[in-house]
Amino acid sequence: MIVPSIDIQGGQTVQLIGGEEPAIEAGSPLACAERFGVVGELALIDLDAAKGTGDNGALLEEVVRRHPCRVGGGIRSPEDAIRWLDAGANQVIVGTAARPEVLRQLPRERVIAAVDARDGEVVVEGWRTRTGVALLDKVRELAPYVGGFLVTFVEREGRLGGTRLDRVAEIVEAAGDARVTIAGGVTTAEEVAALDRLGADAQVGMALYTGRLGLGAAFGAPLRSDRPDGLWPTVVCDERGMALGLAYSDAESLEAAIAERRGIYHSRRRGLWTKGASSGATQTLLRVDTDCDRDTLRFTVRQAPPGFCHVGTTTCFGRASGLSALAATLRERLRSAPSGSYTRRLLDDPGLLAAKLREEAGELAEAVTSAEVAHEAADLLYFALVAATRSGVSLADVEAVLDQRAGRVTRRRGDAKPAREDACCA
Repeated sequence: MIVPSIDIQGGQTVQLIGGEEPAIEAGSPLACAERFGVVGELALIDLDAAKGTGDNGALLEEVVRRHPCRVGGGIRSPEDAIRWLDAGANQVIVGTAARPEVLRQLPRERVIAAVDARDGEVVVEGWRTRTGVALLDKVRELAPYVGGFLVTFVEREGRLGGTRLDRVAEIVEAAGDARVTIAGGVTTAEEVAALDRLGADAQVGMALYTGRLGLGAAFGAPLRSDRPDGLWPTVVCDERGMALGLAYSDAESLEAAIAERRGIYHSRRRGLWTKGASSGATQTLLRVDTDCDRDTLRFTVRQAPPGFCHVGTTTCFGRASGLSALAATLRERLRSAPSGSYTRRLLDDPGLLAAKLREEAGELAEAVTSAEVAHEAADLLYFALVAATRSGVSLADVEAVLDQRAGRVTRRRGDAKPAREDACCA
């Protein structure tokens, strides 16, 4: 699959030829991340940190908070790597520091070793110094310690001349179970598809920024279908991953959906179909994923009321339930709860809401039986969601924080804070 590359220098997104010659300044990294993030994980590279000439760390942290990223540039120690993993990076890309004694101190599956090669020979120090080490030998040496490789064909980087497909199969074999990503010259959707068939991903920069390669075409290139009509079943989900229904996509609808960031599908009766164009139940496309067999898509969308189904329900399988239903109800009541209703009182009276949160937390802490725990946990979740809704925080926002915390390498002790003097006592 495709991994869009966002290379940052002086606070701006840039593309360089051969790692040195400026070719494109593409503006805000945040805007680029918003544009490219719809197709999945981004490669976020701090060129200034890599060259030791500056640091775009604060900007990178902002992108990482908003989008799934692998982060590289200037990571020269285990502490540097752990900092980014704790900040929310899915993986870190380690270059000159990718040595066994360093890599042993990091979680293997979350480390990508960057190996730069010119004509099959590893090069370092900004690609200026030849090492005499063969590319395949370096890959075999590091394979036991990393979850992936970023292999850059330096002689092809930024030149839009195609990549070295003839070398990829042997690199993938040398890498073993570590996933290989290829950079340097990837220019066409056909190359992205060919790399995927060989078991490698394509990290692409210049071709995307120049428009030589369309984002939708690049994402769709590896897809296949065993259906007579060639369509791809598309599972449509909300921000929490709840299935709303099933649709179908083809190359035209997929490219339109990614370009316009909307729920656009292929209707077997009407052809190109934009969800909500007539009903108003529109969808904002947040992300597209493909399954492991490359024959099914998942669209993650923000669905407008009343819901996905033509009969007016949230899903084509009926109404939502559980926390999803409660969150939707609270959002509606934030707009329309009548004066005097309990939910309106909670929304309008922060003191009352705070007191109920403390009360229900205490009752949950004292619950003993499973029935009591379920009852008190439900109460606490209700008041917690009222507090979140009141502040414009969605359930998906809360879950995103939980996911980010789950990825931390450095763990807090988790000791209780000293009791506040104004805390209410039962």
